[in-house]
Amino acid sequence: MDKTTLAYWQKKAAALAIEGRAFIDGEYRAAESGRTFDCVSPIDGKGLAQVADCSDADVNTAVSAARRAFDASVWSGLNPRQRKAKLLKWAALMREHLDELALLETLDAGKPIGDTTSVDVPGAAYCVEWFAEAIDKVGGEVVPADHHLVGLVTREPLGVVAAVVPWNFPILMASWKFGPALAAGNSVVLKPSEKSPLSAIRVAQLALEAGIPAGVFNVVPGGGEAGKLLALHRDVDCLAFTGSTNVGKLIMQYAGQSNLKRVWLELGGKSPNIVLPDCPDIDRAAKTAAGAIFYNMGEMCTAGSRLLVHRDIKDVFLDRLIDAARGYIPGNPLDPDTSMGAIVDQLQLDRVLAYIEAGRAEAKLLHGGSRVQQDSGGFYIEPTVFDVSQHDAKIAREEIFGPVLSVITFDSIDEAVKIANDSDYGLAAAVWTSNLTTAHEVARRLRAGTVWVNCYDEGGDMNFPFGGYRQSGNGRDKSLHALEKYTELKSTLVRLR
Repeated sequence: MDKTTLAYWQKKAAALAIEGRAFIDGEYRAAESGRTFDCVSPIDGKGLAQVADCSDADVNTAVSAARRAFDASVWSGLNPRQRKAKLLKWAALMREHLDELALLETLDAGKPIGDTTSVDVPGAAYCVEWFAEAIDKVGGEVVPADHHLVGLVTREPLGVVAAVVPWNFPILMASWKFGPALAAGNSVVLKPSEKSPLSAIRVAQLALEAGIPAGVFNVVPGGGEAGKLLALHRDVDCLAFTGSTNVGKLIMQYAGQSNLKRVWLELGGKSPNIVLPDCPDIDRAAKTAAGAIFYNMGEMCTAGSRLLVHRDIKDVFLDRLIDAARGYIPGNPLDPDTSMGAIVDQLQLDRVLAYIEAGRAEAKLLHGGSRVQQDSGGFYIEPTVFDVSQHDAKIAREEIFGPVLSVITFDSIDEAVKIANDSDYGLAAAVWTSNLTTAHEVARRLRAGTVWVNCYDEGGDMNFPFGGYRQSGNGRDKSLHALEKYTELKSTLVRLR
C-alpha cells in the first residue's frame, strides 16, 4: 500500500500495539498504585491507551534504579567509544522503527504524519547520533601551572539526570535532553508530558535492545506530580525541563527546597518577526511568516507569533500573508497531504479559543478565528490573524501556543527593536532586510537566544545552541554546550616533586 495515502496510515494505526506502562530498570511496569490515565487522540477525541500514572513510589524506584546503575558504572564506566557504539545502535533502531514512532506521535499529539516522519523522529535519531559521535572527540585541558605541578581539567558525568519534556515535540525535545545526558555517561529518568507520552515509552525498549543497560534510561509517565517529585528528589543531580515559564519557576523553587540540584530550563517565547521596508523578497517573507506561526499548529516555543511590519509595506505584505495562511487547512493528521493537524487536547483548544475571544475585543480580526472540523470529534482551529494596534495587547504579550498571529505596525527600526525587546521572553527573533549592516546591527540589538536573518526557524542541525534570554530560560540545548550541562568540571593537580 502507498505510504503517501491516508488509507495506509489508517491501516497502520488500526494494527498498532500501544504500550502504556512505565519503563523502569529495564522492564515495563504498571504504576505501583495501579492508577492509569486515559491517553486521548486529538485527531478524533477517542481513547488510545491507558497509561501508567506514576506517583512517588514509581519515581523513587526509577531514581533508585538510575542511581544504582550509575554507581555500578555499567554505563558511566564504559569508555566513550563503547557508549558511542550503543547510542548509534539506538539511533539506528529509531530509524528502523520510524513509521511506528511517527504514528505514535501523530496519534498522540495530533501532529501531521508528514512532519513526524520527516522531522520529529529522524530529528531525534540524528540528535542521538550527533552526541554519540561527539563523545570520543571531546577532551579535557592541561592547564599551565608551576613547574612542579601538572594541572588537569576534566569533565565527569553528574549522576542521575531527570528530564521533564513537553507535548508539542515529544520525542524530539526528549532527545535534546537524553542525547547529551547519556552521551556524557549519566543515568536518565524521563518524564514525558501526560498529553503525549507514547513515543517516549516505546523508545525506552529500543534503548534496551541497543545495549543500554537496565536502569540507565527510565520513563515515568504521569501528571505534573511526577515532575514535581523529580524536582524535589534529593537523589536527582540535575533536572532539565522544557515547558511553560510558570512551571519552570516552580521547578527552580523545588530544586532549592531539596538538594540544590542543577536546573536547566527551556521555557516560553513570544518571538518577534520583523519585516523592514527593504525586505528582499516579500512573497517569501510572507510565506515564511505564515509558516513561522502556523507550522505545528502554532504549538512551538519559537513560533513567530508577533509579526512586526513596517507601515510602508504593510498592506501588500498582509495580502500575501493571508494568501499564505489559507494554505494551512486543518485536516486529518494521518493524511500525508495535511499541513495543519489538531490542537493537542480539549484543554489547550479551550485556552487558544479564549485568547481568540480576547483578541476580538482588543484587535481587528483579519483571518480565521474559529474552531473547525468539529464533526470529527477532534480539536482543530483554523489559522488566525489579528491586526493589533497596541503592542502590549494581551494576545501580543502572552504566549498562546496556538495558530494565532498578532501583526504590529512600526515606523522605524528603533521602534521595531523597542517593541521586539519589550517582552518577558527572549527565545528567538527574526529580521528581514536587504542591508547587511542593518541585519547585523539589528541582530545584535535583539535580546534573543537565536536571531534569523531573511529566514525563520532555519538551522535544524545540532551545531547551533538553542535557548533563550530572560524568562525564556537558561542553559542551551543542542551543540557541545548541551554536553557541558550534564557534566561536572574537575580540577586535578599532580605534584611532580
